[in-house]
Amino acid sequence: MPPFIAELVGTAFLVLLGDGVVANVVLNKTKGNNSGWIVITFGWAIAVFVGVFLSASYSGAHLNPAITIGFAVAGKFNWEMVPVYIMAQFAGAMLGALLVWVAYKKHFDETDDVNAKLSVFSNSPAIPNIFFNLATEIIGTFALVFGVFYIVGGNINDVPFKLGSLDALPVALLVLGIGLSLGGPTGYAINPARDLGPRIMHFILPIKNKGNSGWGYSWIPVMGPIIGAVLAALAFLELSKQNL
Repeated sequence: MPPFIAELVGTAFLVLLGDGVVANVVLNKTKGNNSGWIVITFGWAIAVFVGVFLSASYSGAHLNPAITIGFAVAGKFNWEMVPVYIMAQFAGAMLGALLVWVAYKKHFDETDDVNAKLSVFSNSPAIPNIFFNLATEIIGTFALVFGVFYIVGGNINDVPFKLGSLDALPVALLVLGIGLSLGGPTGYAINPARDLGPRIMHFILPIKNKGNSGWGYSWIPVMGPIIGAVLAALAFLELSKQNL
């Protein structure tokens, strides 16, 4: 499987299962309605596990522009491939969001809460504050990318860095921990494609009484993860020099 297709498929499964669990919890008349935050965080962890497991052997299972950019900044991934991976990740995220909408179409129709509908596709802050919302996404993504550096081996001499199929579980557990511990303020996007791709689909799709797509906030789940990834890469490089 070519890396572009692997990233597209892996990210599509990531969003299908991740946005799908949110839909199951927040939309009206589903079997999982109001089952809570723990269900959402476990569902997203499983989504990460499946996405990584499916694509690891073919693309290294980035599934996230923050991972791709972080690896490139650290010199562990070819910059020429960064646009290819990011395009695949956005395409996969949009496909996954489309499939969630198809699966839950009747439940979107039965839900009046426009914020609940948007939350299936993308994040919004519990308490809006530009500085602290951005800081939360930076911190959460730093934890993700820094953790992934060491999950893949943490050897500064390894080029390129690639996640393997056996890394699916530890990465999923890392995402579970981030969701449980740091997800409260913003919903832990920690992935520009995971948020912006489905947000675009929310804007495009004919969702009944959907309200606006939250464009005023949309830059935070993009810039926060990118900043967090760059900081994680720089920290990794500095610690590697110290053999830590």
